[in-house]
Amino acid sequence: MSSGSGLPPSGTRQLRRSALLLGVQSGVVVAVVVVVLVVTALVVVLRSQHASSVDLLQQAVVRADDVRDPPAGTWLSMRSVEGVVSSPGMPKGLPDTAAMTEVARTGQPISGGANVGGKDYLVLTEQRDSVVVQGVLDLSANHAERDRLVSALLVAGLLGLVLAVLSGLVLARRAMRPLAATVALQRRFVADASHELRTPLTLLSTRAQLVRRDLRRGMDAAGVAREIDGLVADADNLALVLEDLLIAVDPRELGPDVPVDLDQIAADVVAAFDRAGSREHVSVLCRRAAAPVWVRGAPTALRRAVTAVVDNAARHAHREVVVSVSSTATHCVVQVSDDGPGIEAQMLPRLFERHESAPGGDDTRRSYGLGLALVSDIVARHGGTITAHNRDPGDGQPGAILTLTLPAAPVP
Repeated sequence: MSSGSGLPPSGTRQLRRSALLLGVQSGVVVAVVVVVLVVTALVVVLRSQHASSVDLLQQAVVRADDVRDPPAGTWLSMRSVEGVVSSPGMPKGLPDTAAMTEVARTGQPISGGANVGGKDYLVLTEQRDSVVVQGVLDLSANHAERDRLVSALLVAGLLGLVLAVLSGLVLARRAMRPLAATVALQRRFVADASHELRTPLTLLSTRAQLVRRDLRRGMDAAGVAREIDGLVADADNLALVLEDLLIAVDPRELGPDVPVDLDQIAADVVAAFDRAGSREHVSVLCRRAAAPVWVRGAPTALRRAVTAVVDNAARHAHREVVVSVSSTATHCVVQVSDDGPGIEAQMLPRLFERHESAPGGDDTRRSYGLGLALVSDIVARHGGTITAHNRDPGDGQPGAILTLTLPAAPVP
């Protein structure tokens, strides 16, 4: 999960810890399986090796006519009334005469191991008629093969363990990405909703207070009806904003795609600011185009975009905000300018990022919030761009200019 996942650092760290824990747990489970498989394979191989050794030695004992030519790695001894004879090179300390005496007495074969001179041997003693035959097999080659097998299995097991842990971590991180995206989307929706609903709710509250004031002053019924109609329109607009937020939270859904008069939207936004009187010290003017300016998109989303830009300008303006609408054959433009202090140079490259702020003149930080970031999202969804720059110092008037540019649509 990268830092650009949309989660705060604490959430990112927690998801990383969860992914690490899940990866380690997956690695431990796989490691246990690998260990079980390795031990099982080792037991099977050792048993098979022992069975082969016993079978080889038994065949040598059964087929032995004398002790002079035993199979490689084996020695034979025969006990008869004439005494005990052994193969040349019989290891010192062998044959096991006690075992031969016991077999001669009972007639029952004896099989076992012996360690002589630091080496392990397999010893098999059997009765053949009146002769006791004892075979001795050197297990050094078997033990060397066993050691090589154990080493190979240990290396494979450790390598499997490392790969299992790494694979578990990779898979856990991949599994956590949809969860991180979902949590980030949820947080983004909550942040967007809290920001985007603030202005419509403020306008709605202001209009309701104006209606209450007019009723107390005895305003005529026709005037009250007009104010209530505006109140209902603002409430409908609030519902549309919420609906558009729900649409925007699903990246697969772009919302309605209909012809929209951008000039009329700008005029309605300016009129709403004027009616609400939300910035008593700032006048918001609209310089409309000579004819409708048509674009295609979601009306509510475009209204939100223009409202956010105008509201941002009004919050930083000293006396005046001017909204100008124009168009060319290919593009439609809404330009919002103010006479405020302008945008700090270090903020211009990051102005449309979420929750950016810049130091104010009194050592506080002036936040640009979510508004302009959401405007950038909306404009991008409509195939347009938004730019910002400060006025030319040569104009003699400070301030900032934000420009929304959208593709022009044919006249419906």
